Amino acid sequence: MHLPEADTSCLDHRPRLKEEGFPIASKQQEVRVNDRIRIPTVRVIGPDGEQIGILGIREALAFAQERSLDLVEVSPTAKPPVCRVMDYGKFKYETNKKQQKAKKKQHASQLKEVKLRPKIEEHDYKFKVNHAREFLGHHDKVKFTVTFRGREMAHTDAGRRLLAKAIKDLEDIGQVEIPARMEGRNMVLLMVPRATPVKPKTAAPAAPAPSKVSGSAPKTSAP
Repeated sequence: MHLPEADTSCLDHRPRLKEEGFPIASKQQEVRVNDRIRIPTVRVIGPDGEQIGILGIREALAFAQERSLDLVEVSPTAKPPVCRVMDYGKFKYETNKKQQKAKKKQHASQLKEVKLRPKIEEHDYKFKVNHAREFLGHHDKVKFTVTFRGREMAHTDAGRRLLAKAIKDLEDIGQVEIPARMEGRNMVLLMVPRATPVKPKTAAPAAPAPSKVSGSAPKTSAP
């Protein structure tokens, strides 16, 4: 049984998205370098950005090899495709370095909690504050929580003094975003990193001690 051929004339009227420059959802293509470039002619850009012109692929590869460099396809969709002469290994290293640096700058701020007690010992307090300093140094927010138990609720001023001390000890690297306030049996305070850390204040140099003056009058020679 003979089936009639499907009419495909309507397909000729579909827009050619790739040729007209429209973006097409596809997997990112791997960069083609040197012998992996299989195109007869390419437009070549020199290592310093100068326009070399349109060359045959063999001539373009020879141009790069004479300079101990690589021929890298940088714009495969151009007509003809554009290739640049460069040190591809160095280029990849610098690109990865920039990406890692950008990731560090894009660190997502997290909320860290530091729990305190109104009657905390000094060494425990310093340990907790040092943790808060590390969190602020990593661009994280720090929530201080002072928990009161039983009769301690009648002395919440002790918690305020404790938090004021923490603010003072961390003022060079952090600043208050939400002041101390009560939430049930807890007093909470939120600190955020400073955009620009402040150098801690140094104590003024002590004034020099006055020189000692002898109680006896200096001897004078007789005229």
